[in-house]
Amino acid sequence: MIEAVISGADMAVVDENAAALGVPRRQLMESSGNAVAREVRAVADPGDSVTVVAGRGNNGGDAFVAARFLDDFDLTVLLLGRAATIATDIARGNWEALRDAEYDTREVRDSTALALGDPDVIVDAMLGTGISGALREPAATAAAAIDDSDATVVSVDVPSGLDAGTGTLPAGAVHPDRVVTFHKPKPGLADLDATVTVADIGVPAAAERFVERGDLTRLSRPADSHKGAFGEVLVVGGGPYTGAPALAARAALRAGADLARVACPESVADAIAGYDQNLIVRPFDGERFTPEAVDRVLELAADHDSVCLGPGLGESEATRAAVREFLGRFDGTAVVDADALSVVPDVDTDATLLCTPHQGELRGMGGETAEDYRERGTLVADFAAELGHTLLVKGRYDVISDGRDYRVNRTGNPGMTVGGTGDVLAGTTAALAATLPVAQAAAIGAYVVGAAGDSVADEQGYGLLATDVPEAVPRVMWGVTDE
Repeated sequence: MIEAVISGADMAVVDENAAALGVPRRQLMESSGNAVAREVRAVADPGDSVTVVAGRGNNGGDAFVAARFLDDFDLTVLLLGRAATIATDIARGNWEALRDAEYDTREVRDSTALALGDPDVIVDAMLGTGISGALREPAATAAAAIDDSDATVVSVDVPSGLDAGTGTLPAGAVHPDRVVTFHKPKPGLADLDATVTVADIGVPAAAERFVERGDLTRLSRPADSHKGAFGEVLVVGGGPYTGAPALAARAALRAGADLARVACPESVADAIAGYDQNLIVRPFDGERFTPEAVDRVLELAADHDSVCLGPGLGESEATRAAVREFLGRFDGTAVVDADALSVVPDVDTDATLLCTPHQGELRGMGGETAEDYRERGTLVADFAAELGHTLLVKGRYDVISDGRDYRVNRTGNPGMTVGGTGDVLAGTTAALAATLPVAQAAAIGAYVVGAAGDSVADEQGYGLLATDVPEAVPRVMWGVTDE
């Protein structure tokens, strides 16, 4: 739905979102295996010998399922590695089902033990979409043996070795005759000298349309991370208001940014710093953001991974002129919110912008909206394409679009109409945009902030404050529960 071709990383998100919508990976694996078996039956005659060469991941699990539908053939299933190290419960369960039913299953614990024989069909299920780079043993030896055989080779989802992010097929990868891929084509498949079948395995369209917990799998925090690895955010705000930029900066920290600084007028610097000792304030002269301060703010912005522009700036003409000049000269990543939004349609900028209007602000920018989220999604996507920037339009259902298609976030509750939650969203998405593409940052930010608000409402009912929401953000992002 969202792309004609889907990368392996995006497919992993879709799989998790499908599970969140009630279609678990076990069910999808059953459908995938059945599709592989259909392809084998299309190229083999009853009684032909079929050898399945499977890895220890879910790609192998798909092939284990397929084996149960191939009783008309002389079937052998080779597992590369020890069964005890099969990576997932569902793949292990399908391996054990074959073993318990006394199929011909064999463990290949090293490359010297590999014996393909002379099968009519080989099912290549060693490595799936989550693997990239040169093949390691025993897969490397198995791939060479598969390519040297005279068998018809059917690869599961992608040929083992294909990089499902870039579409490249490295030396030593399997060169199949046929590929059965699932849900949508993967990058690089169209370039193969092979017949590619795209199997519908029952992934609901909603798994791509709606933002769900699967999107959170894009987040990571490796153990060897160093200071600065998760971004530094500059919030440009304040003047008439002080709470908004402080909220945005605090939200950026709660969303994982390593540092959040606030560039603000000197007249309110002490007030903003007083909200939270974790905030670093970088004042500029004056009582508002004006053109005279643009050089100073650009200098600060150059040392940050993303900028959050708008919270608490106010609507004076001098401030709009300063925003216009800043965006015209800035070439980094910025989340634009609140009073800064009205300037965006008239600015020619090299910056990567993520704009976060509510529906009234969207109309003020020249966009259109509608009650039904599907109609609104199309309108937002069209306007994002016209602007050339990514939009996160807030509402009962948030709509996110980079101008190509749109996604919808359904978290959040009526208690979040309280003032300041938009500043929390702006700061959260700015933190995410410091390390992720802005469309992904927008989707995850909308989901996380809405779910954090839901968590607060579940605990205390309505009457929540915007300051309550950032405290719940880490629990949502990292799946921490009280159970």
